[in-house]
Amino acid sequence: MSIAFMSLVLLGGLILSMAMAVPLGFAAGGVASLMALFDFGPDVLGLAMQKIYGMATDISFASVPLFILMSALLERSRLARDLFDSLQYLVGGIRGGVALVTLLIAVVMAAMSGIIGGEIVMLGLVALPQMLRLNYDRNLSIGVIVAGGSLGTMIPPSIVLIIFGLVGGTSIQALFSATVIPGLMLAGSYLLYVVIRCWINPSLAPASRDAVPEGMTRRRAMAGLIPPMLLIILILGCIYGGVTSITEAACVGVIGTLALIVVRGELGLSLLHQALVQTLRAVGILLWVTFGVAVLISVYNLMGGRAFINELILGAGLTPMMTILLMLLVFLILGCFMDWIGIVLLTIPIFLPIVVELGMSPVWFGVLFSIAMQIAFLSPPFGSAAFYLMSVAPKGITLMDIYRSVWPFMLIQLAVLVLVLLFPQLALWLPGLIQ
Repeated sequence: MSIAFMSLVLLGGLILSMAMAVPLGFAAGGVASLMALFDFGPDVLGLAMQKIYGMATDISFASVPLFILMSALLERSRLARDLFDSLQYLVGGIRGGVALVTLLIAVVMAAMSGIIGGEIVMLGLVALPQMLRLNYDRNLSIGVIVAGGSLGTMIPPSIVLIIFGLVGGTSIQALFSATVIPGLMLAGSYLLYVVIRCWINPSLAPASRDAVPEGMTRRRAMAGLIPPMLLIILILGCIYGGVTSITEAACVGVIGTLALIVVRGELGLSLLHQALVQTLRAVGILLWVTFGVAVLISVYNLMGGRAFINELILGAGLTPMMTILLMLLVFLILGCFMDWIGIVLLTIPIFLPIVVELGMSPVWFGVLFSIAMQIAFLSPPFGSAAFYLMSVAPKGITLMDIYRSVWPFMLIQLAVLVLVLLFPQLALWLPGLIQ
């Protein structure tokens, strides 16, 4: 049978399995194993075991559960809430101040943990009720939380970038430094959008003295600001200063977070148990998806799939830029129906060699991918950011309300994606400077 027919059978089997509610990891691994047995016989299953063992013993992969644990600990402590109150004290009283504070908190939380789910849930619990209480426009409030809370895919230490680096064999440190400028551009664009909207239409965010927390003093505000900043400096300083590897920096981050929680008197068996259970569940899902899709890609490549896709794309007569646009379109379409971990594992092992063959930087492509995943997190019908917020949203807010609120922020994301696409130095200047 031709590789084209086998590709269709593999894709059809994967779609059918997922339509039957089989989890992606089991669907990918199961379909790939059946195809391998049919095409090569039982001996080829050793390849799957070898691939899984190789990924499971990669020391860099250990940074993922560590950063997830750090995010779970931060979510359950009052560290983020105190930071929110402190920033509210500084700028909350100006028009649109609470929305600006929410975006700033999102940037800080992204720089501490690199996870989007916990950020959106935390902001949905803390910031959304506050903005609604102060009569902020509901669509603006929801959009700020969903878009700001998704910045964890862009701002180091991003789990998305770590997995991209591991799967694509790309320097994770280079990816981290490459996303700094585009990530700050994205966050800055959100801030500018809020300021301009509130200036054009003041009724969207009424100025209110009630926005400033009662009893807050400058000293208490500084006490809420300093610990998170020290944690960010500690983690990113270890990475960019060459003091530790990514995994060791994640260990330092967990230890630093635990130390702060202990000093603040918040550490207890209940908090620790909940954080560990959340980490175990998140890592379990991520590992099974990773292993299942890794087996799928290995079997497909053994069938000649990579050569088939390379010939299909490179033989289409497209210019290099059109080829990259085609890949980005695939990311955006898949992002409407699939989680980011499945997208990176399914596409990057096939796409990245083509990018390199076209003479383009894999680090730059990694930044484009992370921006595309930003858009995917907000895209209906299965944008995961919307579901995270929906799980904690006040009564009266529906999923359609959330999707109606995110389109201006998706346009901003598309604009930043186009800028980085047209001007690669926005992503490549800082890595070149650090090297």
